[in-house]
Amino acid sequence: MYTTYILYSKSKNRFYVGHSADLKDRLKRHNTGRSKSTKSGFPWTVVYTKEFTTKSEAYQYEMYVKKQKSSEFIRTLINSTE
Repeated sequence: MYTTYILYSKSKNRFYVGHSADLKDRLKRHNTGRSKSTKSGFPWTVVYTKEFTTKSEAYQYEMYVKKQKSSEFIRTLINSTE
């Protein structure tokens, strides 16, 4: 199982979109500064997840979300799952 996820940094007021087969470990890497792109924004919290059966599907969905280039789009996704 693969997960496309959205993280939020309150300190930076920023979202980060990614995908992983092990979300727990990936979040730990984001929050310990081991991920270059999120090093300065921790603590990061998971605000959205969507599961897929293949890595390719998870990656494609990640790219779809990123191509929107819109925090409003991301907020709509997050609110749709509450």
